[in-house]
Formats: sequence, C-alpha cells, structure tokens
Amino acid sequence: MNAQRARRWLMRCLAGAALAQLVWLAFAGGLLGLTLSGAERASLVELIGASWLLLVPALLLGLVLLGGALLRWVWPRVAGPARLTEALLVQAGSSQQRELEAPAGAGAEVAELTAAINVLLAQRTALRADIAAQVAAASRSVELERSQLAALMAELTQSVVVCKLDGRVLLYNNRARLQFRALSSAPTLADGAELLGLGRSIHAVLDRQLIAHALERIQQRLLRGAESPSAQFLTVTRSGQLLRVQMAPVRAVAGASEVAPAPDALAGFVLMLDNVTRDYEQDNLRDQLVHGLTEGQRGSLANLQMAVEMLDEAELDEALRQRFLGVIRDETRAMAERITSSAGQATAGIKTRWPLEEMLGTDLIAAAQRRIEAQTGLRAVVDAVDPGLWLKVDSYSLLLALNYLSARLGDEFETRQVLLRLQAASAVHVHLDLIWAGQALSTETVMSWELDAMRLAEQTSPLSVRDVVERHGGEFWFERERVRHRAFFRFLLPQAAPQEADQATRPKQNDSRPEFYDFDLFQASEQNHALDDRRLIDLAYTVFDTETTGLDPRGGDEIIQIGATRISGGKLRRQESFDQLVDPRRGIPAATIPIHGITPAMVAGKPTLDQVLPAFHAYAQDTVLVAHNAAFDMRFLQLKQASTGVVFDQPVLDTLLLSALIHPNQESHRLEAIAERFDIPVVGRHTALGDALATADVFLRMIPLLQGLGIETLGQARTAAQQSYYARLKY
Repeated sequence: MNAQRARRWLMRCLAGAALAQLVWLAFAGGLLGLTLSGAERASLVELIGASWLLLVPALLLGLVLLGGALLRWVWPRVAGPARLTEALLVQAGSSQQRELEAPAGAGAEVAELTAAINVLLAQRTALRADIAAQVAAASRSVELERSQLAALMAELTQSVVVCKLDGRVLLYNNRARLQFRALSSAPTLADGAELLGLGRSIHAVLDRQLIAHALERIQQRLLRGAESPSAQFLTVTRSGQLLRVQMAPVRAVAGASEVAPAPDALAGFVLMLDNVTRDYEQDNLRDQLVHGLTEGQRGSLANLQMAVEMLDEAELDEALRQRFLGVIRDETRAMAERITSSAGQATAGIKTRWPLEEMLGTDLIAAAQRRIEAQTGLRAVVDAVDPGLWLKVDSYSLLLALNYLSARLGDEFETRQVLLRLQAASAVHVHLDLIWAGQALSTETVMSWELDAMRLAEQTSPLSVRDVVERHGGEFWFERERVRHRAFFRFLLPQAAPQEADQATRPKQNDSRPEFYDFDLFQASEQNHALDDRRLIDLAYTVFDTETTGLDPRGGDEIIQIGATRISGGKLRRQESFDQLVDPRRGIPAATIPIHGITPAMVAGKPTLDQVLPAFHAYAQDTVLVAHNAAFDMRFLQLKQASTGVVFDQPVLDTLLLSALIHPNQESHRLEAIAERFDIPVVGRHTALGDALATADVFLRMIPLLQGLGIETLGQARTAAQQSYYARLKY
C-alpha cells in the first residue's frame, strides 16, 4: 500500500467511525424511547431540549480521540510496509546488499517480514557472488583479448575512431582524443570532449556529405566483390585544420535468428585520421621557395643574355668572338629551357598539392548520375563511358562541380536532361563531359559560372569550378556540337594506372586477422522516431550542475562553475567530463564561499559565461539534459539566452522530481538523501563536477525503478515527473 492509498484508507476509517457513533446514538435513543411511556418521553425531550447541542462537541471529541489512536497505533502499521517496499525495491536494483531495518512502530509482523527479507537478500548476494565467480572464470580469455585490443589501440600512432552507420562514436583511442583536443577552439577545460565522445556524432567534426559519399563508394566496391574496400578523403575542419581521413567498413553480421545481410550491408565504419596541416604548410612553403628560386634564376639569365648582346659589340677576333658567342647562346638557351620546365613543374605541384585518390571511372559516373538526379531534379543519362578508365581525382569536389553546373543549367536555361561522357584523351588524361541539348552559353556566362563559389540548394562551398580544376591540375572549357545541336562542359582530368577491379576476381581466402574483441555494440539498432518515444536506457545524457554566487538568478546572481558528465549506452563516461570555472564579473559573497569553496581569486582571469556557454552547448548537443533540481540550473541558462545567443532546447529530466515519483513515502529528496538510499558515495559535494557525477550515478539507479513503475520512455518519464508536487517550484 502506498502513501496515497494509506491516507485514503485512514480518512475512510475516520468517516466510518463518525457514522458508527451517529448510528449508535440513534439506536440507543430508539431503545430508550421504547422503554418509556408517553409522559416520560415528553419529560425526557423537555429535559434534553435545552442541552442537546452538547452532543456535537462530545461527538467531535470522540472523533479526535479516535483519529489520534489511529495515527498513534494504526498509521505506523499502514505506512511501515510501504516504506519497507520502497527500500526493498532499492535493494532489488542495487549491486550491493544493505540490511533492511524494520520501520519504527510497524508491528511485530512487519519486523518478522523484514528479517525474512534480509535472509533472502543474503541468499541473493551469495548467489550473485557465485555467478560472478563463474562469469569471471569464463571471461578471462575475453578480458585478455580486450586488454590486447586496448594495448594495441593505445600504441597506435594514428587516430582511430569507430562509428555506427549513423555516425555515433562507439570507440576511439587516446591518440584520437589528443587530436580532437588540438582541433578544439573552445576556451575551456573540456579537452575536446565537446567534439568527440562515446555516443556523440562524428558529424560534429566531419561533414555529413563527405561521410555519406565515402560510404557510398565503399558499398559500390562491396557489390563488385571487393574483400577489403576502403575510401579516403581530405577535409578542412571548422578550426581550419586539414585532416586526411581513411575509412574502412564494419560489415553487418546476422544474429542467430536473423536473415543473412545483403553483400553491401554495413553496421558501421572505422575512421583513421591524420592531421596533415603542418605537412601541407611545409610542402607549400618548399614549393614557394623553389618557385622563387627559379624566378630569380630566370632574371639572372636575362641579365646574362643582355651581357652576351653587349659582348657582340666588343673588339675581338671575329672567329673567336663567334665561337664564344655560339657557346654562350647555346648554354643560355639550354639553361633557360631547363629552368622554365622546373618552374612549370613547381607551379603545377602547388596547384595539385591537394591529395587525390584513384577511382574507377564508372564509379564516378554512376555517383554523378545519382547525385544530379537526386539534388537537381534533372534527368541524368550516361552517354558513353570507357569501362577501363581509372582516374586520380578528389571525387567529392568534382561531383559538387558537376551538380552545380547541372543545377545552373536547369535553373537559368530550363534544361531538363544532361548526359555524362567519359573517354580517354591521352595516355595521362581523360575527358569528362557534361552535355545538354538546347541553348548555348556565351563566353561571359561560362566565365562567371567557372569563377563563382558553388552553391546548390542548402549545400554551399567556398570552392569554384576553377578551384576544382586547378586542384586536379587539369583544364575546363566549353564547346558546341553544331551538327547535333548540343553543347558540353569538358573537364581535362588526370588518368591513373589501371588496377584490378577491387580484387573481385581474386579467390577468397580464410580471414586470418586476429579477432581481439567481439564488438557487440553494433547490435543495438538506432530507432528512427522522436526522443519522447525512445527508451530511457537507449538515450545519451548530459548530467550537469552549476555553482552560483547565490540563489537569485533574477537578482543578479551569476554562474561561477559548470560541471558535467556523459551517460551513453547505459554507462557513466567519467573520462568525458566537462569542468570549467567562470568569471562572473561580479563579487562572490563571503557567506557562499564555505559552501562551494570557490574564491574570487580562483575565477579571476577565467573565461566568461559568454565564452563558456557555447562550448558547453556543443558538449551537450544531441543529448538529454539531466540535473538535480533542474529548474534552478535551467533558469540561470535561460536568462543568458538573450546575451549569449545560446539556447538549450533539449529535453530535461530532474532527479528531484523522479525521486518524488519513485519514493513518494520518503521524507527527503535532497541529493545526499537519495545517494544514501542508493548507497552511492558523494565525493566533492557542492562542486559542480562532483554533484554532476553523483547525480549521474543516482539517475542510472533510477532507470530500472522507473521501468518497474511502467515508465520506460523519455516521454513517459517527463509526463510523470510533471505530476509531482516539486514540479511547481519556480525560480
């Protein structure tokens, strides 16, 4: 019986007692009336008539005495089992046993029941210990493989990130963490955690279109029978760093009761990242030095040629003069040709320094056909393609250029169909043509299209078509086919040496790779519905807390510390914490310093809130916010929306409200009291990160208890929490 039902039962008891008293009085009066004569009854009525009102206070006094007796002896026996039930549910979801105590005044029966429950809990603990020992013995080999994997990942000099198909991060090594810390531009102590973390999306760093394009190419190669397909690309991050990324697939594997997946079905992908910014800058600087050197030599040669011309006028023997002049002229001409050739190669190297990848021409044309039809609405037809051609291209930027030109043809000239043609131009170059029928373009129009930054719907790029062409060291021009009344844009692109078709004809062999760990993380499929319909255990959370100068956000109090940690996959990720002191630009009252331990000297020179909030917003992106007494912390954040432009519009869960929902019979729902009920040690109380970690531990223990109440989804938890009395608190 819970507290509400117990209170209703007590009220019914009191109402029944009052009714019983009235019935008893009426019955006694009736019996008395039957034993009296008419005259005696008249005398009795006359005697009582003046004092019958005294019966009302007597009745009320009886009710008070009865209610006191119920509260004194009955209520503990009613509320005791309810509190015992709540304590038992806590122990049911706990991994540590704590002996239960019988509620005071609950009676001998409840005490005996408590003792029996403690016996069962002791037996459960013994069984758990036995099972844990058996599991530990059976999993030693798995732990060894896991340790080998951890050691291997730790020793790798390359950054490795493993993601699900939707971009959620499942695994990363320390090298990747250090690299993402270097990529972070946030003035905080988050160590790059706002960019990289378990359960976070890799799309916060790498463009979604680039990832999708690389996956598409890998799936094409899988369909052709490739054993180990991969893709690579180069990208610039928001902080201006140049990353070289190599992608390898993680293939989908059917479970025991599932149908075998398709040949191109993927469960995720592995990214290997290198920051090549410094290498690129050094190479570029070397090219510039070489280019400057050749230009200087060319000037010296020009001066030498002038000197030779002056020598023609000197008084020398004519035969000797002609002999020397011939030698000087021949050597000067040869040196000029060599330097001119070197200068041309240096210039070409500067333009094509962006790394290119080798790609089968039919793959490029197929990708272009799909992209043009999907993104521009035009019909794309393959006109002619040499199936044996291999290209050396940056496929992403080249496809963007083809889409951009097709879109402009459709928008400005009402073209409804384009044709794609790929043919060899020479032993080292190919012609890629974008053909259409209809109105031809003027030279001025072609020039403007070539130089404008490429824009396509919501997708924009700082590159122009000319930039793409120069990146490939190629050429771009416009031609007309007057006989067939067609026109086309032509790209001159570098040709790569023919390769085997992704090892499609190679006989498959047994996979000899050592399996260091069985990644069952891929088995949980991502649900494609709103967050409110998602199960609590499946969501990612940012559990946070703030320390402030006071308790009045509207009265000028400010945030002086933000601490947060992450929960993903049902686990607390302590290593991905966020902890930052904030300069409040105002004094810290002396009375609050003993509470949070933050002095004015500690926040002096720290980032201000308008610098910290954007980083914290990026850290909490795509997660559900969790806090204890969240209304207080959220009020501080909401009041800063206008000045910082940072809006926290994620769903919010409050462990204070959830505690009142789970344990309605408990007297206190303070964080310390809840942690004590769950046997959770609180370290660093009244520090933002310490409270956030304690709140995260509490929340994880609450999830199975909420499931026991039939609350499994985020929407159900939010709705139920709002029915609590504490949800009425405002700040």
